[in-house]
Amino acid sequence: MAAHQQITHEWWETRRKDFELFVSRFVVEEASLGEAEMAEKPLEAIKDVPLLDVHPEVDDLAEFFIKRGTLPPKALVDALHIAMAAVHKMDYLLTWNCKHIANAEIYQKVVRRCREKGYEPPIICTPEELQGE
Repeated sequence: MAAHQQITHEWWETRRKDFELFVSRFVVEEASLGEAEMAEKPLEAIKDVPLLDVHPEVDDLAEFFIKRGTLPPKALVDALHIAMAAVHKMDYLLTWNCKHIANAEIYQKVVRRCREKGYEPPIICTPEELQGE
């Protein structure tokens, strides 16, 4: 976890300016979890990042992922993260969640399900994978 935090910090310092960043309310909610002192840094980092709107299509796509077995029911928030990025036509979805989001096997299913619903899926990766040339 410490290595992930260091990579994220470095990415934020060196690569952030190369992208137009957005967050969702799901990111803000997750960043707010836990002790207030621990939540302060991530919330401070994203305070000026524009917040994406939640549209009914986001819920519909996330539910579709669950119903079609793309993600398990316990991963509804993860499905919402992916759906939010797809509905808003984000190029990338950056995450350290390699269990249900940045997972190559699941990604193939995400691609199929997004396209079935008329969305182009984002590239899902970790900050370590989005380091540039």
